[in-house]
Amino acid sequence: MELEQSARMREEDSYLANVFQRYPVELVRGKGAYVWDSTGKEYIDFMAGYGVALVGHCNERIVSAIKAQAERLITCHCSCYNDVRLELLRRLVSVAPKGLNKVFFCNSGAEACEAAMKIARRYTKRHGIVAATNSFHGKTMGALSVTHASKYRDPFKPLLDGVHFVPYGNAERLEALLEEDGSAGKSIGAVILEPIQGEGGINVPEDGYLPRVREICDRYGVLLILDEIQSGLGRTGRLWASEHWGVVPDVMCIAKGMAGGVPMGAVIARHDVMDALKVGEHSNTFGGNPLASAAAYATLECIIEDGLVENAAGIGRYLKDGLLALKERHRVVRDVRGLGLMLGVELRFDVKDVLMDGIAHGLLMLYSGRNVLRLLPPLVIDEDIASRALSLLDTLLSREERRRGL
Repeated sequence: MELEQSARMREEDSYLANVFQRYPVELVRGKGAYVWDSTGKEYIDFMAGYGVALVGHCNERIVSAIKAQAERLITCHCSCYNDVRLELLRRLVSVAPKGLNKVFFCNSGAEACEAAMKIARRYTKRHGIVAATNSFHGKTMGALSVTHASKYRDPFKPLLDGVHFVPYGNAERLEALLEEDGSAGKSIGAVILEPIQGEGGINVPEDGYLPRVREICDRYGVLLILDEIQSGLGRTGRLWASEHWGVVPDVMCIAKGMAGGVPMGAVIARHDVMDALKVGEHSNTFGGNPLASAAAYATLECIIEDGLVENAAGIGRYLKDGLLALKERHRVVRDVRGLGLMLGVELRFDVKDVLMDGIAHGLLMLYSGRNVLRLLPPLVIDEDIASRALSLLDTLLSREERRRGL
């Protein structure tokens, strides 16, 4: 379905860099799992700012924390100490995977991956890194180097050298590569993986994969970096997606919803790994600022104290069961996959028409590649919202089948 742009949308396009896949909707307000456009139309938001509205739009805890901190101190560079930053550090380390107790703050997921790669190189003194096919770690030059899609990579080559890609889910290929590298003198220092691939299609590995990768990395003296930017902080029904398989990384990247919508990212690592960086070797201006720290602390409190991890697990099962039922009814659906509230619906055709039709019917969704609907709703959704979304999807899939003559 083609939706017409308003004059205001066209004006924004005239100023903004033409680098975003844009949706013809002007959002002006949000609350919980709902957003409203400039005409007052309501939408169920299963886009959530690409997963950023993790604890819901304008969550009261986050709003109160931001208001209070904005009246005290907005900026404080990490060259100075800060009370709110310390509180966040204590809380973050207390819930991080066991043994990860040193933190570097930044402003986004791509920045977190950049920092993790530098940390790994500094610690191991090796420049090589292994990533997976269908991976996505960001679009800055270093993060792009370990992002697999050629449509992102090719226009900006040459990228970092020493990057190797192995099939996601295939531990044997990883082991063979590290064995070959060891025979050639050990240039590879790290492996970077998403526990569940997001942009690549909501790909969930088989149960033995991540534990095997952990064992292989230990055996070959290679750091394991897990990118939990999209999958972490409760989205999959565990606080960290790696917990589903009992795996603890050496380095972990987080971002997206960690500050309830305020830009923030972080790298959490073992202290010996993080301490490989020396003063001045990596820093930034805004990382760990008091405003973002206050929002992030409130976000963690919300996730843990309000039971959002458990809600993601329970409502995630309800939603996935509903999606599987839709798969049985609609020939256009090829597969349903994911954990918790990180779900993908693979169609037999391009999803663009379904996405645009969703906007017309009041449901905002994402895509992963050309044919996967990506659902990243706020963790505050309940069965009523999930049921409404399933009903809308049922309608959208029926309309798509009629368009396709199925």
